[in-house]
Amino acid sequence: MADPTSPTVAADPRGRSGPAAHPGDTAFFGHPRGLSTLFFTEMWERFSYYGMRALLLLYMTAPLAAGGLGFDTAQGGAIYGLYTSMVYMTTLPGGWIADRLIGQRRAVLYGGILIASGHFSMAVPSLTTFYLGLFLIVIGTGLLKGNVSVIVGQLYAPKDARRDAGFSIFYMGINLGAFLAPLVCGYLGQRVSWHIGFAAAGVGMVIGLIQYVLGSRNLGDAGMYPAPAESPEAGALLKRRATLIGGLVAALVVIFGIGGYTGALPISATQVADAAGVFLLLLVVIFFGWLFLSSGWTPEERKRLYVIGVLFVAAALFWSVFEQAGSTLNLFADRDTNNVVLGYDYPSSWFQSMNSMFIFALAPVFAWLWVRLAASGNEPSSPAKFAIGLVFVGLGFAILVIASQLASQGVKVSPMWLTMTYLLHTIGELSLSPVGLSAMTKLAPVRIAGLVMGVWFLATSVGNYIGGRVSGLYESLALPTLFGAVAAFAIVAGIILALFVRPMRKLMGEVN
Repeated sequence: MADPTSPTVAADPRGRSGPAAHPGDTAFFGHPRGLSTLFFTEMWERFSYYGMRALLLLYMTAPLAAGGLGFDTAQGGAIYGLYTSMVYMTTLPGGWIADRLIGQRRAVLYGGILIASGHFSMAVPSLTTFYLGLFLIVIGTGLLKGNVSVIVGQLYAPKDARRDAGFSIFYMGINLGAFLAPLVCGYLGQRVSWHIGFAAAGVGMVIGLIQYVLGSRNLGDAGMYPAPAESPEAGALLKRRATLIGGLVAALVVIFGIGGYTGALPISATQVADAAGVFLLLLVVIFFGWLFLSSGWTPEERKRLYVIGVLFVAAALFWSVFEQAGSTLNLFADRDTNNVVLGYDYPSSWFQSMNSMFIFALAPVFAWLWVRLAASGNEPSSPAKFAIGLVFVGLGFAILVIASQLASQGVKVSPMWLTMTYLLHTIGELSLSPVGLSAMTKLAPVRIAGLVMGVWFLATSVGNYIGGRVSGLYESLALPTLFGAVAAFAIVAGIILALFVRPMRKLMGEVN
């Protein structure tokens, strides 16, 4: 399952490594016992996230008579894009709060509580509780998602050779949760009640929290404490500023929430999403403007910064296409696919499990392939892998052009069309996602390594936002046109990037 916030390299995203919880501990498949606690914490968090995501747009666009909200796809897509974008964006302030104020351990706990509260809020059939639930999940995921990965890194001593393997095991927990979630929550949501499906996602997070608390004794001091302030006065000032900013954010949410609900402030969800898009654009422009225009970089560093900019654009484009799994692909599965296998009629949301299923099957193959190519000196560079990822994610949509043409004639198409799409998308993900975070760490100047790590989160956020807005065109454009445009967009971008691989490798220097 696409999870770009999860480190695929043995590194703390904010540049610190804590002490091993229990040096020499090999109780969990040769790894520290605490890894099992974090494995299941992440598994159940991803269960809750992907379980709810599998239902989100279907619920919003379902008729009122069917228990849905009755939104059109333009409004539903705007909300979906805003939600998935903010989930990844808030990992940045969530990491800062953990680093400076409360430590990663408390951040994970508080985040999980907020996530569970959000899902249970969505289990209440009310538009107010629906929006409240989305807000709580966004804030909670921001606190939990990046910080649980940081604790994993702190279970190991700095030179512990088990680190990479530990993160690989941890990543399997992500995919296990993402695989099971649509099967359970999707079935309950589509066949029993939307709100029971949302509640099931909340129950999953509660199970994760219970085992996290019970297993916390296995984590030692990993993630327990924030970084010490320079002085008591500096620490007090930091807390006052954080409290002030948090209070302002909470006040704005309450004001706009009450104003939008009562009609005192004529603000629609689409307008909020539009404003978020402008904010993301300004954030990207300001960040890269500062990055490229700042003085003090060495010639070598400046060359690599240009590569980071290109890879950022490529990653954002990739995620804008890939993350339509929960939007346009979900709608196509629900409305235009014959969801029957061997006489069994299954929920359309079950397609959301296919990516994780293919990850389990193909990840070892790709690991073997890259090692073999590296041994022969033919391993593709990071930009080349990005280009491959873009082409394959585009090919996945190209297949659906034919399927959507058949569906436009009133025929529900075979599930094999979407199966092939998810297979190609998974190949694209395995070509791009595992190398993205690693490339950022290798290319970034050491003194801004933590900041550049945020570029990966920002690219994911931008991509999710764009993908959600594209799904809003589902009813206003003919599907062959929409799918064809998305496919051409990604494939052409991949070809253009491939043409620049050689000059980019020169800019990268010794980094592959």
